[in-house]
Amino acid sequence: MEPQGSHRVEYDVFSSACPSRPTLEHVTGRWGTLTLGALEAGPLRFNTLLRRVDGISQKMLAQTLQALVRDGFVHRENLSTVGLHVEYRLTALGNDTVAQVSRLIDLLESRMPEVLAAQRRYDRAEAVTTQ
Repeated sequence: MEPQGSHRVEYDVFSSACPSRPTLEHVTGRWGTLTLGALEAGPLRFNTLLRRVDGISQKMLAQTLQALVRDGFVHRENLSTVGLHVEYRLTALGNDTVAQVSRLIDLLESRMPEVLAAQRRYDRAEAVTTQ
């Protein structure tokens, strides 16, 4: 039974008007996925995350973290030390989400030989059709 005055809202990620679309992008975009995966091991400070997520720029990491904090996947905590020190950690929602993201990462890593073989077949076929 739902609380009085409330109503169930249906979300459809396939609809362009659905508010879940930007959230899906934040979680499944390259940097969101890698940032969540890096935080799975525990809380990290910004520069540690920057080193862990190889290839991400400071600006992109800041934007990614801001989106993940806004969406409720990551908690940002200002540590009470001299100077500005910020630590990021997964929320309960972030932990639930990263469990699924980690399954996808594990699947991709374990199946990369198949992916690479498929890419080679495709590239060879494309080379033949463009000659």
